[in-house]
Amino acid sequence: MKYPEETAVRSVNAMILVLTVVGFIKAAGAMELITQEEAKLPDGISRSRGVTLGPLIILVSPPATAGMIKSPLNLKIKFESRGGVKVDEDSVVLTYEKNPPIDLTQRSRSFISMQGINIENATVPIGKHSIRVDVKDVQGRSNFLEFGFTITR
Repeated sequence: MKYPEETAVRSVNAMILVLTVVGFIKAAGAMELITQEEAKLPDGISRSRGVTLGPLIILVSPPATAGMIKSPLNLKIKFESRGGVKVDEDSVVLTYEKNPPIDLTQRSRSFISMQGINIENATVPIGKHSIRVDVKDVQGRSNFLEFGFTITR
């Protein structure tokens, strides 16, 4: 016969094991950028506007010419100030262009800086995806970049 204390100790040990495995998976660097449920939503409408003097936004990875890529991917976007005016990192908004649009900013916040966005091992479901990045400088001048990619198996 098992004693209640023995059962409780085993339950606690099992819980510690689960938390350790979950922590290990997170520590391994994978970050779920887009969920399966979000990817199933209808595509959003591309929004455009005229010339701006806001910060320059450069897509470094995945390259615009990459075509089809595999997940996880490295998402790297570089910001360059114009006229010596600093980029306002708190103004950065990362949006998954679906209907309705999905704000990815909070889940990506720790990867955003004045220099840009750098997410290594971002997991994204199979399919076509469109993302929009909005940024302002400290004087309030804004700019945006829209880009897309296709994830294959």
